[in-house]
Amino acid sequence: MNLPNNVTIREVCLRDGLQLEDPIPLSAKLELLEAIVATGVREVEATAFVSPSKVPALADAAALAAELPRFSGVEFSALVAGPGGAARAIAAGMRSLEYVVSAADSHSQANVGRSTAASTELITEIAGIAHDGGATVEVIIATAWDCPFDGPTDPSRVVDIASAARQFGADRVAIADTIGTTTPRRTADLIGRVAPVIGDLPLGAHFHNTRGAGLASAFAAVQSGVTRLDSSVGGLGGCPFAPGATGNIATEDLVYLLRDSDIGTDVDLDRAIDAARVAQRIVGHELPSALLRAGDRLS
Repeated sequence: MNLPNNVTIREVCLRDGLQLEDPIPLSAKLELLEAIVATGVREVEATAFVSPSKVPALADAAALAAELPRFSGVEFSALVAGPGGAARAIAAGMRSLEYVVSAADSHSQANVGRSTAASTELITEIAGIAHDGGATVEVIIATAWDCPFDGPTDPSRVVDIASAARQFGADRVAIADTIGTTTPRRTADLIGRVAPVIGDLPLGAHFHNTRGAGLASAFAAVQSGVTRLDSSVGGLGGCPFAPGATGNIATEDLVYLLRDSDIGTDVDLDRAIDAARVAQRIVGHELPSALLRAGDRLS
């Protein structure tokens, strides 16, 4: 088995994790962020510059962004849904943007009110805004395997978006299992199709554990050459525009799996479990993380 020595984990609890929750105070987000940074993670998805009416939990994006400079040594990113959000993110000081393009038209309409083709065409403009502001941009391809409205996604649609992302100036590409339906076999197959068309651009992956295959799919992605994975402490998260979508793979569960496969990360497992406890207390309900319930076998 050919496995990498290290995998970069991007912590997404503050954005993807909180977007389905009732809004919490900025002070609570900063408490959670402090616990997350203490894990040693080097990349954190901090917020999203999107419509406050659609995602009220992230309405304080600019206020949160203003607090980020005090956390040194971490690359913070923000999700944007269009050029307006990209401009607001740059103005707020963000230097790493994520732009989501859904590979399924119905989900794209539900998510951002435009077709997949129209969203793909905007990559050029958003990349220009990012680069003019001294930032990078990652194109995240949502519903890469399945859509809650359209059913299975034709892999060629994902490949076409990935190819356009490279052509239109993206700095990174990721594929996302928005509703947690993929399996290791399907994961490896899609990565095998996408990787050749993006050339030397880094390829990341984002999985949800809705049907119990998220961690297995993440490991299949690593086996297929992916060295960048998203996860959320406690497994908190879900998509507000995808019926049935539930939590992300849990950071602590992912670190446990990678550690025992001799794959390094920047994340300390015990501190990740501590951060999951903070997240659970702040949102006020039980989270799906396995290690949050059972703990590390080495503890």
